[in-house]
Amino acid sequence: MSLRNLTFVTFLFFLTLNLHAQRNFEHYNRLGLQGGVTLFDINTSDFTTRQTTGFMGGFTTRGAFRGPFDLIYGISFFGNEIEILAINTGDASNQTIQEYLDYSINAVQINFLGSLNIVKHHFSLEFGPILNVNGKLKLSDEDQYGQYILKVDNHILRASEIQDISKVNFRLMGGLTAGLESFRVWAQYQYGVTNMLKNLNDKDLGKSDFKGNSSTMIFGAVFYF
Repeated sequence: MSLRNLTFVTFLFFLTLNLHAQRNFEHYNRLGLQGGVTLFDINTSDFTTRQTTGFMGGFTTRGAFRGPFDLIYGISFFGNEIEILAINTGDASNQTIQEYLDYSINAVQINFLGSLNIVKHHFSLEFGPILNVNGKLKLSDEDQYGQYILKVDNHILRASEIQDISKVNFRLMGGLTAGLESFRVWAQYQYGVTNMLKNLNDKDLGKSDFKGNSSTMIFGAVFYF
């Protein structure tokens, strides 16, 4: 299933959940529109990476659950960026020059989170699992496909050979929100518990133990209707 089709299916799933919540959380149920800035990286010993700024946006629903707890679920769309160190083989001076290449990775996330209200409607701690479905790790400049190589252990790879990473990954999230009943700012950290480079182990790259876990800081705001 393509990322576009999956986005459509997950959006319908989100709407179904929201209609169900309207019937079951009549005491308190708010639909929200959110957006934010992401700082994405991959924790790996196979490549030298550098955290870069991206963006996210999506829909979320917060509903009263029991006592001081709320439930939060929703769908978000991510445009993450990351830089990976490579060697420029096309330099006219014939010298080995290392440069960071810009890669982008688009993703869709479905979350189902718990929220502990420290001050109801104003300050809360949030936590829970996230399903992340992403596309390829795409080189931002396609002219760099053949000009750059990556050295991994004793293996030499073209910059384009690491693009087809694992498409489905699970993450754990922890964060906090603060603000008003209809508007809040929030910060969260997501850690990937699955190996997002695992798919590279199935390729004929001369190496079969690629390992990397995503690490993402997100700062954003949400408007509740």
